[in-house]
Amino acid sequence: MEEMQASEYIIYTDMDGTLVDHDTYSYDAALPALELINKKNIPLIFCTSKTRAELEVYCHKLDIHHPFISENGGAIFIPLDYFDFPYDHTKQIDNYNVIELGVGYNILESNLKEICAKIDCQVIGFGDMDVDEVCQDTGLDRECAALAKQRDYDEAFRIKSPAPKDELLEQEIRKRGFNYTKGGRYYHIMGNNDKGKAVHILTDLYRTKWPGVKTIGLGDSLNDLPMLMAVDIGILVQKPDGNYDPSITSPNIKQGTGIGPKGWNQELINILE
Repeated sequence: MEEMQASEYIIYTDMDGTLVDHDTYSYDAALPALELINKKNIPLIFCTSKTRAELEVYCHKLDIHHPFISENGGAIFIPLDYFDFPYDHTKQIDNYNVIELGVGYNILESNLKEICAKIDCQVIGFGDMDVDEVCQDTGLDRECAALAKQRDYDEAFRIKSPAPKDELLEQEIRKRGFNYTKGGRYYHIMGNNDKGKAVHILTDLYRTKWPGVKTIGLGDSLNDLPMLMAVDIGILVQKPDGNYDPSITSPNIKQGTGIGPKGWNQELINILE
């Protein structure tokens, strides 16, 4: 890989409801900022609940060749030869060195089922749905829904039982040493990982090369909070109804102006220009 040019910033971004529209999955409203990021050679790092298979599609469409963080910090995928120094990683898959922080999908799925049986809570997860049902539930096309089902480190699910089963479910998940969070559409069970832990690890690698680099993070939901707290500049974009996620109240996180990709675009242009 050619020598990376030094950058003043690294940008970490959530996808659904942030860089891409919550309903249409379009990033058209963010194109001016995406072009500016590309022009300035700024690493744009996807940090999302999406799977590796889904993120590779976006990397291809947007011609991005930087690392990415899949499934709520389950793993960091770093292209081979991206950094010109050795670093610890778990394994090599295809063209990536992978730093795994999560636990396997099958372990998560079976623990979720055991917990639900124990507390009599009804949930429906990606593992319970076929591709057509995922399409219907998410609004994704069949191809994208199939990629969303290729999960390695995170089970996404809806809770069918009424409150307060959700609180009981969270308690039981945490008792077993797993993490639990809420994204734009789904609840998630995962290992002892989150977006923030992955961001810290990857930022440390970048700072080995560029010690003074500043980090920006953009998100819209509770599962983004660890990422927004782990960066120098954390920005919360507005939800489709114009409100901000009420569970994110830190004064250190800026409330951006604009819904999803519109807000993403405006806030980044304000910083980078």
